Amino acid sequence: MPNLSLPVDAYLCVVPADMRRSFDGLMRMASEHIACDPLRGGLYVFVNKRRDRAKLLYWDGDGLAIWYKRLEEGTFSLPMVEDDVTGVTLSGADLTLLLQGLDLKIARRRKRFRQPA
Repeated sequence: MPNLSLPVDAYLCVVPADMRRSFDGLMRMASEHIACDPLRGGLYVFVNKRRDRAKLLYWDGDGLAIWYKRLEEGTFSLPMVEDDVTGVTLSGADLTLLLQGLDLKIARRRKRFRQPA
């Protein structure tokens, strides 16, 4: 995992990504499916159709960087979303759980105080 200072905004694109895409292709997917500009910061997560590979695109202050993970066994478990949703906001903890192989569909979040938006 890249050394990122958390909390950082993380956005998961639930539309399968072609893992041959690089900086420009992933930036295009972020703007089309997540409606965000990677140059403004944040971390963008893309998973392939088989869900055994993930790419993270992020702005590190003076340029874009990509982190790539290929699973030798198993798949990434994506959170449940509505049919028309193409992007999901993740907390730093959710991103860590997703990358470590925990199922976000069955994980329950305990009640905590949240600052009103």
